[in-house]
Amino acid sequence: MTVGQQLRTALCGVALTGVVLTTAQGLAVAAPAPGGAAKASPVAAAEDAAARALARSLADGAWRAEVGRAVADGEEVGLGALAAVSRTGAAAPLAADVARADRSALAAKGLAADTGGLLTVTLAGDAGSRRAPLVAVAPSDDEASAVTAYDTAGRAHALDASEAPDAPVYVVGIDGEKALEAGTEVLERELAAAGVTTDDAAAATGYWTSRITSVSVADDEETWIKGDAEIFSIVSGFGPDGKVRVDTVTHPYLDQAGTTYRPNRILVDWSRYKYNPADVVMTEDDGDTDYSALAKAVAAVLLTIADLGAYVPLVDPVVDALPSSFWTDDADFVDAWYTLARETTGTRDGAGGNGRFTFDRYWVSAL
Repeated sequence: MTVGQQLRTALCGVALTGVVLTTAQGLAVAAPAPGGAAKASPVAAAEDAAARALARSLADGAWRAEVGRAVADGEEVGLGALAAVSRTGAAAPLAADVARADRSALAAKGLAADTGGLLTVTLAGDAGSRRAPLVAVAPSDDEASAVTAYDTAGRAHALDASEAPDAPVYVVGIDGEKALEAGTEVLERELAAAGVTTDDAAAATGYWTSRITSVSVADDEETWIKGDAEIFSIVSGFGPDGKVRVDTVTHPYLDQAGTTYRPNRILVDWSRYKYNPADVVMTEDDGDTDYSALAKAVAAVLLTIADLGAYVPLVDPVVDALPSSFWTDDADFVDAWYTLARETTGTRDGAGGNGRFTFDRYWVSAL
């Protein structure tokens, strides 16, 4: 598939109009997939193991009530920490299971063991329903029409991925904000070690930047079970030394599609770049992103590009560097901006029409 085809495919979004697999109440026992299930990613496998363990543990009424109270406000709760502090009978074995799953998830994402637990639980579906809760994990396939959820007996149920069910569902997932913060540190560190990004001394008198005054995305490809998006941008250009450089910028505030955010945060520090233009690729961590592998892939491609005395757009090489799995449930492509300049102000739509930035020029004075 060519870069152009990849871009068009990524920008089409996810069509969740497949076959409805639910009964009138929104639940049905799932049938085995023909030919066997597709191999899950290591992160998805860790999430699934934790979800099954949590579902079994909810047979303990006292623990079930404790979990219900912890997630009642809809916020993400650290699953390992929740189980570790509980004195109910089901919590101790669950804590051990979650600890193992957390170690697997951290390793799969290229993050250090001291990052802390990543697995979380939150409440989705109809919180007011008196029906017994189920435990689910977001599907690793963005185009999946069904979500598998487990009951306390270990039975699997299929939920419609496009519509929240009329039963309470505990969703096991990854703490995206923690993973993104730790992951971009890994990304920057490994890119620097590969020679793509270098430390820069601040200009003596200050420097010009492109500041984001507003940003929005039309579609972050998140269904009811996935919750908020975790979006970051890869800014690329040529450094003052003539070598390709990459900077990462996180957008922790950019949670919901169709909402305009006004962060007033810097996207491009122009003192780091030799030429006037720079490029931006906006991506989303859906949970499976291996930041160490991403850094190696980006570095391997960009280090082959030489400075020939004129600016060369770098969006296509960056997109080419994303492993093929990134077009499923790893770092989803959101949009790209070619040739942003120091003088760029006002609103700029991304090349795919999915993202929109509004910029102003902002001078950062030296201390």
